Amino acid sequence: MTFALHGIAVSKGIAIGKAVLISRAALEVSHYLIEAGKEDAEAKKLLDAFEQVRLELAQLRQGLPKDAPQEMAAFLDVHGMILADPALAEKPLKLIRTQRLNAAWALTTELNDLLEQFSEIEDAYLKERANDIRQVAERVLKALNAQKKDALSDSELLSPSDVGVDAIIVAHDIAPHDMLRFKEHAFTGFVTDLGGKTSHTAIVARSMEIPAVVGVRHASEMIRHGDWLVIDGEHGVVVVAPDEQLLSEYRLLQEQATQETRKLQELKHSRTSTVDHVAIELLANIELPEDATQAVELGAIGVGLFRSEFLFMDRKQALPDEEQQYQEYRRVVDLMHGLPVNIRTIDVGADKALGSGSDLSETGTSPLGLRAIRWSLTEPEIFLTQLRAILRASAHGQARIMIPMLAHVKEIDETLRLIEKAKQQLHQRGQAFNPNIQVGAMIEIPAAALVLPLFINRFDFLSIGTNDLIQYTLAIDRADHAVAHLYDPYHPAILNLLFSIIDQAKRANIPVAVCGEMAGDPSMTRLLLGLGLTDFSMHFSQLLLVKREILKADVSLLRSRIGAVLKAIEPAEQAEALEKLLS
Repeated sequence: MTFALHGIAVSKGIAIGKAVLISRAALEVSHYLIEAGKEDAEAKKLLDAFEQVRLELAQLRQGLPKDAPQEMAAFLDVHGMILADPALAEKPLKLIRTQRLNAAWALTTELNDLLEQFSEIEDAYLKERANDIRQVAERVLKALNAQKKDALSDSELLSPSDVGVDAIIVAHDIAPHDMLRFKEHAFTGFVTDLGGKTSHTAIVARSMEIPAVVGVRHASEMIRHGDWLVIDGEHGVVVVAPDEQLLSEYRLLQEQATQETRKLQELKHSRTSTVDHVAIELLANIELPEDATQAVELGAIGVGLFRSEFLFMDRKQALPDEEQQYQEYRRVVDLMHGLPVNIRTIDVGADKALGSGSDLSETGTSPLGLRAIRWSLTEPEIFLTQLRAILRASAHGQARIMIPMLAHVKEIDETLRLIEKAKQQLHQRGQAFNPNIQVGAMIEIPAAALVLPLFINRFDFLSIGTNDLIQYTLAIDRADHAVAHLYDPYHPAILNLLFSIIDQAKRANIPVAVCGEMAGDPSMTRLLLGLGLTDFSMHFSQLLLVKREILKADVSLLRSRIGAVLKAIEPAEQAEALEKLLS
């Protein structure tokens, strides 16, 4: 039966394919498709893990001391019976052989199904047996992880042609590092139960240019593994089990979108200016060094935001050392061929955590907690390592340092002191760097916006992080699905803050850009132009869409109408002013 689910559109485009369901437990293990012809070998891995756990349980049972509680023996006996039940391995083995899921993924898929069945049982005793099943499965997973050959290696990554039919991932939630892990696979779309438009998972989906809809409540429960799906990334709709007529209509829309993309390519090398000849600068936001190549090809005149924390995430080993970081930063600088590169110092915390191989992987999860520059200042040696790496890269081009989440004068002063210390350390080593490297601050906390002269007097440039500025101004955790609908970039307080920041920076003749998601939203381009913005920084996939809007805009007309928008507080009044501005 065909039905539609609705969520939040975060990455445009249309995807058509079969659902690949990932349970919550599966996100904690490696999940990938095995190569055709290796199904029996993968099934053997699972059976070997079951046998290893059986032997472990038997040894534990035999080695129990005489004075051990009877419950302990009973506990081991129950686990032994669960493990001996052929039904526990039956479905995972089938998934390995028919769907080519790796052993750990197949087992966690079955575990999730069993736990859901037990959750519907009313009898309290039987319901508790779900914990026994989970513990047995976790023992098997541990045994699988101990098998070195089960680790995901570069040689086991599959190319799109290996997978066959296009696949769409459906999950309760997907962490940013999992999104990056999927990057090399033939997945054409993402659907999640949770998430918001500006979560970092959404940002990564856009960076991969893959259609995605998040915040689709209960999608992972209502969609079955193997269901045909259509993702409409423009309108936030997921169509489940579409009929032939619907498929034909969406395939036509796919073709139209392809043609539109071809037309946009014609704008790549044209001058970026408005109808009334106001020059606008378009920069790119990137997560990985290789993204710089596409940014240049699409006409970016620099990198407005290099999210350096992606070099630290999803690492099974220690954090990257100075030399490793320097090589990555230099690679971006070289790929940009002399154009500016704003490298944001590591912004961990909230929904971005360090790799599991780090002793510091347990960072705070609250957006109001220990994150960004606050975290860096508590780890000065790690911070100095990154600063030295960026400084060394500055010897090869226009690398610049950008500091996130500053709010207090003492944070500013300590940050600038450590930058000077990093310079001194390199000078003592005799290593080259640009002594006049530009240092910028991100304005993403209301307190920073309200005392902007402090920043104007101390920094070379400013960049407005609208994602965090909105969530902190409106007291909304952008990763919390329950309040995601209250995230409103058109709120009068947000628009007036943006105007104030841009206006003060322009009057002081200090460069100011917007690097948040607003900059890459074509529907907001003319509004930002009206607020006085001339430097836009966005994901490179949005560059040409925004450029098209700029080429059609008349800044003098927009600025003459922006006053009415800023004065409007009542919703109806604001809607009327915005309609006039954007008409």
